[in-house]
Amino acid sequence: MKRTIRVLISGGGTGGHIFPAISIANAIKVKCPDAEILFVGADNRMEMEKVPAAGYPIKGLPVSGFNRSNPLANFKVLWRLWRSLRMARRIVRDFRPDVAVGVGGYASGPTLWAAAHRGVPTLIQEQNSYAGVTNKLLASKAHTICVAYDGMERFFPAEKLVLTGNPVRQDLCNEALTRTEAAAFFGFDPNKKIILLIGGSLGALTLNTAVAESIPEIVKSGVQLIWQCGKRFDERAKMVLEAAGNPTCIKQMPFIARMDLAYKAADLVISRAGASSISELCLLGKPVILVPSPNVAEDHQTKNAEALSSKGAAILVRDTEARQRLMPCALSVVHDEESLTSMSREIAALAQRDSAARIADIIFDIVNKK
Repeated sequence: MKRTIRVLISGGGTGGHIFPAISIANAIKVKCPDAEILFVGADNRMEMEKVPAAGYPIKGLPVSGFNRSNPLANFKVLWRLWRSLRMARRIVRDFRPDVAVGVGGYASGPTLWAAAHRGVPTLIQEQNSYAGVTNKLLASKAHTICVAYDGMERFFPAEKLVLTGNPVRQDLCNEALTRTEAAAFFGFDPNKKIILLIGGSLGALTLNTAVAESIPEIVKSGVQLIWQCGKRFDERAKMVLEAAGNPTCIKQMPFIARMDLAYKAADLVISRAGASSISELCLLGKPVILVPSPNVAEDHQTKNAEALSSKGAAILVRDTEARQRLMPCALSVVHDEESLTSMSREIAALAQRDSAARIADIIFDIVNKK
């Protein structure tokens, strides 16, 4: 791509939307270093911090999600949506993008709507196996819809679909690392089994409670646990471990800076079923127990988990069952070499590689045709 292009990328709210968006931007820059890229996010959400830290400018919209438990609160939400639509139209007018990309999150709706109504071709990156309401509404005006799962024609026009997978953080794919080095980083014995539990940046209450109530069983099993509990559960986790005598087989922390090492060390992963997490696990071929969060729109995490478990690529434990079933299941499966090998093989077969680069190529193709 020789000439400079302008790309508007919108969305965010969670790392699951932000990291793929940044990966797409980086892939565009690799192919066209002079490309001008502007992000649009939601005010007071994590993209307003993470995107500038990655080196890209971002504009914030006051948009927020609908309150399902308190309908009266949605008058304010509608006011913010109206303001966001007006602001998005000004951003599109002033930036004059060649293409607009939506990765999901509150800001995607107003931004892609404004771009489409100004005649700017739009690309939707749908990360989940069950499409969200906003993307379904935007689909009729979209030029291309990049998806991570087969069978998405039940939500979108088949002629617009391209199976690309979800972009993942490239620093996770460090082939030079060995499991021995990774285990040593956490102070663990590489000859013993290691489970990695990912509780999210804020912390998944059900997952953390399941661990906290199973510490004696974990210690007795001889299994080692990397427990990423999130910042909200950090203090309670430390208290629980102190009461148990601070067992050396459990390494607890609110956040893992070196996820490449954590994944490399793990024989088995326990995780929520967000689209980005699943894409990472597929790419790395990691056996996983998925516990879908019940607190997401359209229950899409359950659909994601079912898409894997139906193929033998993961074990599904429902959130309502996790306190009783999760750790007994994990402590059993981590010693079952046949199950681990089978899950690893099946989940790796679902991986879509070089997703960000493939999406960048589609973006350039859209601009060239325009």
